[in-house]
Amino acid sequence: MPMTSREDLRNIAIIAHVDHGKTTLVDAMLWQSGVFRENQQVAERIMDSMDLEREKGITIMAKNTAIFYQGIKINIVDTPGHADFGGEVERTLNMVDGVMLLVDATEGPLPQTRFVLGKALERKLPPIVVINKIDRPDRRISAVLDEIYDLFIDLEAAEDQLDFPILYTNARAGIALTDPEGTGKDLIPLFEAIRTSIPAPAFDPEMPLQFLVTNLDYSDYVGRIAVGKVVSGAIRQRQEVALMKNGLMAGQAILSQLYTYEGLNRVEREQVEAGDIAAVAGVPDVFIGDTLGDPLDPRPLPTITVEEPTLSMVFSVNSSPLAGKEGRLLTSRHIKERLDKELLYNVSIGVEQTEQSDSFKVSARGELQLAVLVEMMRREGFELSLSKPRIITREINGQLMEPLELAVIDVPEGYVGVVSEKLSARRGRMTKMINHGSGRVRLEFEIPSRGLIGLRSQFLTDTRGTGLFNTLVIGHTPYAGAIPSRPNGVLVSDRSGKAVAYAIFHLQPRGTIFVSPNDPVYDGLIVGENSRSEDIRVNITKEKKLTNLRASGADEALRLVPPRRFTLEQAMEYINDDEQVEVTPQSIRLRKMKGR
Repeated sequence: MPMTSREDLRNIAIIAHVDHGKTTLVDAMLWQSGVFRENQQVAERIMDSMDLEREKGITIMAKNTAIFYQGIKINIVDTPGHADFGGEVERTLNMVDGVMLLVDATEGPLPQTRFVLGKALERKLPPIVVINKIDRPDRRISAVLDEIYDLFIDLEAAEDQLDFPILYTNARAGIALTDPEGTGKDLIPLFEAIRTSIPAPAFDPEMPLQFLVTNLDYSDYVGRIAVGKVVSGAIRQRQEVALMKNGLMAGQAILSQLYTYEGLNRVEREQVEAGDIAAVAGVPDVFIGDTLGDPLDPRPLPTITVEEPTLSMVFSVNSSPLAGKEGRLLTSRHIKERLDKELLYNVSIGVEQTEQSDSFKVSARGELQLAVLVEMMRREGFELSLSKPRIITREINGQLMEPLELAVIDVPEGYVGVVSEKLSARRGRMTKMINHGSGRVRLEFEIPSRGLIGLRSQFLTDTRGTGLFNTLVIGHTPYAGAIPSRPNGVLVSDRSGKAVAYAIFHLQPRGTIFVSPNDPVYDGLIVGENSRSEDIRVNITKEKKLTNLRASGADEALRLVPPRRFTLEQAMEYINDDEQVEVTPQSIRLRKMKGR
């Protein structure tokens, strides 16, 4: 039977490295396609709807939108650009028929560009290449274009995949050009490229309903919402559907609601035809990777698979003396329910019970993914303790293997020596060094994931904040042996109370202090970093003895150095194996494990 294609539809995913301008470009596409009224108040980066996404300036969850151009509906999926959220990208590529690869005109292709492009080429998705930020004064368009071609060839792209259209954009100004030296005022060339280069979705009109679930949402009114592509057939409201998991029948359900996307809104529909992206409610047990089909002729689609997690961390109940003073959700039952809920949305994490009933081992793709989960939990009112992140090893042919990452580093020339020395000490091996002659050097290292734990904050200190550091998991390597951890010991409080300025002043020569006067402290709390390698127990609550003698200058104001405060990611990287991070809605504290 010949395939039928829907010429009124295009499904496209925007893929790129973090901070190359995907979400800004989607903003411009939404404006220019008439989704918003001219005087409508719209936030910048409208697709980044989570608070965390706005604060960090990165996309964390893949999201759908749709625009209309000359009678064609273009479904757009905005994907995350950070390697830790690669699971989001891998799923969404199942929904689309082509990709728009966005590359910064100065930075060129980076590790995540390689990862997402490789996944797209594997699925034989035709690409459109967009070189963005062409207004940057340090742009190097022709060199970046050469790097893109090299990347395609390196990823063994087929000949027809190398014949891609190239556009040059300034997403912030909403301009797309076919010639970087040309002039333009809108994104029409980009819309035209999507219309002509991205194939219309094709389906077999004789096939029964097949709907592949690639994303989940939740509504307090209709419950779980499954988002995906109608691969064949048509899906209707109040239709009875068969639910298939791993290729096997798992039950039947009646759809209560059916939506499709228009602009940023989900719009109710009576029926959605093959080729379109839809959202359905009424199937409570549905999960990512399941197929909804015709009960009379159920035909399952291949289940979605994503790359394995590389890091794990133990989440446990907060057992510190200050537990329960700042959060509402404290018990292991609360933590387990929240982690189970996360498993519904997030295919790239794993949760398992540990030997202790109040602890859970959470596996993920990287530190940032774990940090984002913990940050969302603390904002919801949770208190918990976190262990040091550990890599997940596996045995292959009798040999212990650990995850290997590609680290791509961009630093000013003067810092090449110190950066190379730090990475080499952590079992890193330099594979490439490129000097563009602009004063900055690009280094590529292959390094075990274990060597990267705790390295980022050290790297920013070493390069005075001028270095760029990107990583991508590329496989496994034989276990590399011991890797040096934090060189400094810590100052540990030996009693409970409140930190006192007098005690802090006299401890300052010992190292860096983490607390301010009047901060609550307890036995085992880490209050500072020792300038030497051993841990020291200190009394940070010690007050000045009062006497009736007065000496001139004796009571001068104490000069305190501002304390060092940790972000969640910094705290996770900083701790050693015998330490924990105590996380509450208001505080991040470091402490020694009980009995250590």
